[in-house]
Amino acid sequence: MSNDTLEINSPTDLQQFLLGLTNSDGTITGRQTTFSPITSPTPDPNQSGPVLSKDVTINDSNNTWARIFLPREALEDCSSSKLPLIVYFHGGGFVIGSTAESSFHDFCADMALQFQATVVSVEYRLAPEHRLPAAYDDAMEAFHWIKTNQDEDAWLKDYADVTRCLIMGGSAGGNIAYHAGLRAAAEFDNLLPLKIKGLILHQPFFGGSERTESETRVNHPFAVPIISDLMWELSLPIGANRDHEYCNPTVGGGGKTLIDEIKRLGWMVLVIGSDGDLFYDWQIGLAKMLKEKGVQVEYHFEEGGYHGDVAIEPTRTKCLHVLKKFVLSLTAH
Repeated sequence: MSNDTLEINSPTDLQQFLLGLTNSDGTITGRQTTFSPITSPTPDPNQSGPVLSKDVTINDSNNTWARIFLPREALEDCSSSKLPLIVYFHGGGFVIGSTAESSFHDFCADMALQFQATVVSVEYRLAPEHRLPAAYDDAMEAFHWIKTNQDEDAWLKDYADVTRCLIMGGSAGGNIAYHAGLRAAAEFDNLLPLKIKGLILHQPFFGGSERTESETRVNHPFAVPIISDLMWELSLPIGANRDHEYCNPTVGGGGKTLIDEIKRLGWMVLVIGSDGDLFYDWQIGLAKMLKEKGVQVEYHFEEGGYHGDVAIEPTRTKCLHVLKKFVLSLTAH
């Protein structure tokens, strides 16, 4: 679907695009779950391409799964050491998106190749059928799946070093990476031998009841407040406003006890994006809050850009060099 042919002039237009039409019996016709074309995995080593990928089931009942990305070089060089592991969560406002979408597939494949890492990209349940904290629950289940299957799945067993793991997400996926990271810190011992080293929050999706200055700057038709407003309305627990902790990370002390766990474990947190992002003020606020609480935080914001630019314009991948430096610094032997 071409973004320049999509006209969204009101929350009603957007809701119809995202959710289709609600019938009199409560069923939904025409539910839209992806923005871009779907890319199939490439698990056969005889296929061309520098990165292999395959899909694995996490929970059949919930229809959750993951796509694992592996650099071909690792498969061909049996003498090389195991690769660091990145667990990735895609964006889409919790309402739309799939790890199989071409934009997310290509981004994860680029990371696997450039970082020489194994990437596990998680397909989680979407709202409004499955409101938060469903996505956080699915993230935790993915961590436990890796723990349980790291000796069963051939790619994880032979090529992934689960003791050098980073949690990463973009947009809504950055929100998931943060909240699931807080939970994972509290369950650190229960997840061993999976050993998380830090969090990467790429253009994380946060907000609150009060508009910030950055939310008044509209520089792209998809990055506008009515879209984020509707996505929060559809994804937060029924009756919750945008000062709920899932949306606003500063409420209630910002989850001080869990943040203290991240500090105790010595995790590093990278917040990365652009100053043209609709949610720039919230992202800066989160980074500063974590820093004030003693967490080791780095943040990097490019000039210009807009929220979701990497997914919408795949050529905007300048952030990869920053991500690569951070990944290598935390996963070096």
